[in-house]
Amino acid sequence: MDSILQILNDNPRLSNAEIAAMTGMTEDEVGERISYYEKEGIICGYKTVINWDKLEQTDKVTAIIELKVTPRKDTGFEAIAEEVMGFDEVESVSLMSGGYDFSVCVTGRTFQEIALFVAKRLAPLDSVTSTTTTFILKKYKEDGIVLSSQGDERGADVL
Repeated sequence: MDSILQILNDNPRLSNAEIAAMTGMTEDEVGERISYYEKEGIICGYKTVINWDKLEQTDKVTAIIELKVTPRKDTGFEAIAEEVMGFDEVESVSLMSGGYDFSVCVTGRTFQEIALFVAKRLAPLDSVTSTTTTFILKKYKEDGIVLSSQGDERGADVL
């Protein structure tokens, strides 16, 4: 993997000057390379990982939905993935091997809101043959970042 991509993957907040110092490149070279990666869709965005459990008034529920689908004759799984990605509730969509075809991560305000999304919007799609919804109760690690350790229950004061 390119050293700039690895550095950004580990810490996207670093400046071009800091990355240049780490790689031995000039700041302009780093900027040009990053611009190229963004233009080509290699870098698709920058993300902040938030430990939502640390907030007292979090009204966010996350679920993983396993979808079994019938691939479409001319477009296979691609058109189905695009249709599922179009819903605002959907955080991610992944094509899977194994017992189901897609893993869909969704967020909502309540368990019922997600259940209604699945029942009224996702399950009725033409290609969907079955769904299984699993709710995430607590996240311990996300994108390689430890969110909490044992015994850490809302350990920080809310600002």
